[in-house]
Amino acid sequence: MVLGIFEPVIQPGYDFYFFSFTSDNMYEPLKKYIEDYSGEAISEEEYEMIKSAFTPKKFRKKQYLLQAGDVSRYMAFIIKGAVRQYSVDDKGVEHVIYFGLENWWAGDRESFTMLTPSRYNIDAVEDTEVLLTTYDHLDQLKNSIPAIGKMFTTMDQRSYIATQKRIHASISLTAEERYQELSKNYPALLQRFPQNMIASYLGISAETLSRIRKKALSK
Repeated sequence: MVLGIFEPVIQPGYDFYFFSFTSDNMYEPLKKYIEDYSGEAISEEEYEMIKSAFTPKKFRKKQYLLQAGDVSRYMAFIIKGAVRQYSVDDKGVEHVIYFGLENWWAGDRESFTMLTPSRYNIDAVEDTEVLLTTYDHLDQLKNSIPAIGKMFTTMDQRSYIATQKRIHASISLTAEERYQELSKNYPALLQRFPQNMIASYLGISAETLSRIRKKALSK
């Protein structure tokens, strides 16, 4: 399979629009990310392969990158903006499991890898610019560019550690302690996402979060 620029197909039921734009500068954050996570420099030839495997797209605020029930056919590397990944239960309550900001990835990895319907929605909380790629493109990049494979190894290790920490926090820490951990480790999230979304991510009510924040500010 030859790597090339692709145009995603808008699937039925999607409430968003794609806006194409081209700029080599769009790919520089991804190049730096790969080099930082792999510890290896990317050659010009490899850089061209990477650019051919990713397509820049813009999403307006509140537009979906993925809707529950659809297959996650693309992974997104965030260049600018903010997204959230969440499920909705039978009572219509949203449960946020992930936030994404600049230089983070967004996508349902299980659905992306297994081609199964996703249980999650992913939408833009701000106007957002991303680089999109498919499973086949990523697979070929991993087989062709050693730095890509090393990048994913590092990502998997950090993801595993982060998952362990979140499980520990959910079963061992109080609501106030969970908020303090989030504030300490990811202060940008508190500035970029609404309070109700932060509360959902922490597994508490917005009212509880409000009390915790007021208490923290009074200290």
